[in-house]
Amino acid sequence: MIDIGLTKLALIGVVALVVIGPEKLPTVARMAGSLFGRAQRYINEVKSEVSREMELDELRKMQQEVQEAASDIEQSISRSVSDTRQSLHDAWNDSSVSSSTADSFNVGQLAVKAKSFRKKKLARTSAIPAWYKQQSGQKARVLSGAARVAKYRPASQNKASGSFFS
Repeated sequence: MIDIGLTKLALIGVVALVVIGPEKLPTVARMAGSLFGRAQRYINEVKSEVSREMELDELRKMQQEVQEAASDIEQSISRSVSDTRQSLHDAWNDSSVSSSTADSFNVGQLAVKAKSFRKKKLARTSAIPAWYKQQSGQKARVLSGAARVAKYRPASQNKASGSFFS
């Protein structure tokens, strides 16, 4: 931007007063101001248009990147599906050839794993003593919705009605 100080503006004003004259100076100043405003608006429009174009270019690049990533993911998924399909097909063919001893061995291993899982779960759930739960305010028993309503219903509403609409 042009660096114009107060002294330079005063000098320009004095020269304009001498050259243009006092009668025409206000109209010339108005016209110069309107031209300056138009120039500023035009510059702002150009700036906004350039920024919009830059944003559009960025969005196009981003869209292209997303499309490439989607196609890569689609290809990897299709490869993994075909690999899985092939391995399942191979496993199906191998299982029909294998003997029944391998099946019983797998069942035995599964039974051992299930038993150890149950032991670990029991240890996790019973690790906190009941007296501590009661002391700290944790619920020892869970009430159903109907039981809670019956327990906390005011005494005036405890009468049983004979019909639904009464």
